[in-house]
Amino acid sequence: MDVKITTLAERPELAVALQEMPDTWPAFVLEDLVGWANFPRIAVEFPEFVLVATDPGGSVVARGYSVPFALEAPGRGELPPGGWDQVLLWAFSDLRHRRTPDTVSAIEITVAAGRLGQGISGRVVAAMRENAGRLGFQELVAPVRPSAKHADASASMEEYARRVREEDGLPSDPWLRVHVRAGGTVEAVAPASMTVSGSLEQWRSWTGLPFDAEGPVEVPGALVPVHCSPAHGYAVYVEPNVWVRHRTA
Repeated sequence: MDVKITTLAERPELAVALQEMPDTWPAFVLEDLVGWANFPRIAVEFPEFVLVATDPGGSVVARGYSVPFALEAPGRGELPPGGWDQVLLWAFSDLRHRRTPDTVSAIEITVAAGRLGQGISGRVVAAMRENAGRLGFQELVAPVRPSAKHADASASMEEYARRVREEDGLPSDPWLRVHVRAGGTVEAVAPASMTVSGSLEQWRSWTGLPFDAEGPVEVPGALVPVHCSPAHGYAVYVEPNVWVRHRTA
């Protein structure tokens, strides 16, 4: 598909369309409190790090959010096990305290529902890397959410992330494969990249499942089981992601 990819800073009139683009995210993923509080700020405070892809008719077909942060700040230096949540907190802490960022992290790359399988995601990955380089950064990192992991929720992410295809040695997971084909290197697992907690009633509303038995619950779209505790009235999902590192030049 012929798509045009620009930054939101260049096309601010697309802000609403970007936000309203239909996607396929599971409802519970949107309930991560760190994301709830900080994700909407990205388009406002970092528009030059937000990408929007449009088709020849002008419709938004994909979006890419990223943030700059100071990986080499005191007490950091390594990609955090807290993954997606932690890098969001670092980015906005750095902005508040006027720390100079040295790295860009992908936060979301999403293709519109109905536009999947057309090679758009790989183009957005490449464009995000190029945008980071254009803005003066040498690295783009990404806490990747492997797209097929939900089909093997009981497997550890450490083992899953290292699975490769016999024919070419590329990752078995399709989304990790896109990143590696784009030049990325699988770096490490972020075991607690996102956390969603809620009452049993909330989880029932998010998933349509009963959540009435003690122990792990496999939820459609979840990368690992959700821990359910009827005795205490809550359930918690701790999602692991995979850190991938891209050089921008």
